[in-house]
Amino acid sequence: MNASHTLADWIIEQSSDALIYSATDGTIQRWNAASEQLFGFSKADAMGQSLDIIIPEHLREAHWRGFDAAVASGQLKLSGKPTLTRALHRDGHKIYVEMTFALVKNEAGEVQGSVSMARDVTERIEKEKAARKAGQ
Repeated sequence: MNASHTLADWIIEQSSDALIYSATDGTIQRWNAASEQLFGFSKADAMGQSLDIIIPEHLREAHWRGFDAAVASGQLKLSGKPTLTRALHRDGHKIYVEMTFALVKNEAGEVQGSVSMARDVTERIEKEKAARKAGQ
């Protein structure tokens, strides 16, 4: 492994945000330490699994429709834009996450997969909901 790969690996593992890389079929190929903390799945348990392990069932159809369209077109509507959504923890509880997405392409411009960065915003969202409720 060359020095640039070692540095990139170190940066990914040190990120405080969850980083998930998936192949074009939606299987998890990269899962950093922050992903383990956020979603409760160890790297060994997550690698090779479908992204469905972290997508609540009621969101899966919409997720895969958008994912497949992005892979096919090479375009991502949400690229770089933080998106608030729900995610699934290993123990079954749902969390609020803010995610950004990007397509990963090879030198020929062909989509090889997607990368997402996720951050837990559950506490913030719950406080905002409580404040709105109290203000009514």
